[in-house]
Amino acid sequence: MRVFEELCPAPPHWRVPWPEIREAFAWVRALAGVPQDALHHAEGDAEVHTRMACEALAAMPRWRERPADERVRLFTTVLMHDIAKPYCTRTEDDGRITAHGHSRRGDLMVRRILWELGAPVPWREHVAALVRHHQVPFWALERPDLQQIAFRVSLLARNDDLVLLASADILGRVCGDAEELLENVALYGEYCAEQECLDAPRRFPSDHARFWYFRKPGRDPGYAAYDDTRLAVTVLSGLPGVGKDHWITEHRPDLPVVSLDRIRAELGVPPSGDQRPVAAAAHEQAREHLRAGRSFVWNATNVSRMLREQCTGLIADYRGRIELVALEAPPEVIGRRNRSRPAPVPDAVIDRLVRRWETPDPTEAHHVRWLSTA
Repeated sequence: MRVFEELCPAPPHWRVPWPEIREAFAWVRALAGVPQDALHHAEGDAEVHTRMACEALAAMPRWRERPADERVRLFTTVLMHDIAKPYCTRTEDDGRITAHGHSRRGDLMVRRILWELGAPVPWREHVAALVRHHQVPFWALERPDLQQIAFRVSLLARNDDLVLLASADILGRVCGDAEELLENVALYGEYCAEQECLDAPRRFPSDHARFWYFRKPGRDPGYAAYDDTRLAVTVLSGLPGVGKDHWITEHRPDLPVVSLDRIRAELGVPPSGDQRPVAAAAHEQAREHLRAGRSFVWNATNVSRMLREQCTGLIADYRGRIELVALEAPPEVIGRRNRSRPAPVPDAVIDRLVRRWETPDPTEAHHVRWLSTA
């Protein structure tokens, strides 16, 4: 990512070029004036904190020792970690300032921004995953689902990166409990090392074992689950215009297809209309295939994890093996393809889908593929 490479601190001075960063990114300028909780952020507004966190990262020997490409990726992550605060910050009735949900919304915003900038998918998803989980190390030892979170981060990014991000976040603020928080972050790093997921993906006995580990809380990650699948389902995920129909024709021509576009046309429901009857009809078609033990393709946008779970959960109940195929194309390609359709999807619908877009990850299926159709 050239723009981030040019702005990333580099030897010999390791200077953070903040004026140039502010000039380059509107989302950085949007942080100015956003208030923060004085208990944990006495340094000032969200822009001041972000600049201080970037400077703290640039001063870390552990960061400076990394290869240049890793330094750029981590610097980008610290720069974007509080990107959603302007949209999530509010003053509670008791006067406290909170930013509930800014990690999750930040994940969504990072994905869209980096997609529009043309970032490679693995690079983008690495940054987005760290932003989504950047607060986890602060309170990790209090979480009952810590193991699953640590494993998920290891599959999408790296937990040693998360440790550096969280450390920079703490060092880039003025707060009374900084020492305690830094100790918590260090303990999180030690926990990840013990769980064999600090600087590499956590290994599982099989893809089936990994799939069921993330579906059943408390499951032993080393348990080699017996593979009792009886059919295979390819679940597509992608924005309108990425070429899902074309991909099916090329790669799954002999399988029956549950197509939400086809069902919409049959029911006369526009993309901007009530989609509940469409989803109900699709699930009923899927059940018919599942009851018969028939492999098939599920063709829908499925841009959010919640929507995909409605598909994958049903398939899992019928002992299906799930392949998630995430199709992507640049924004301009999607726009051109959509305009050439006989019935284009309204721009407002596409924008709404982009704002909810969560790329499928390895915790959701037996096999996940990220493919470009540009």
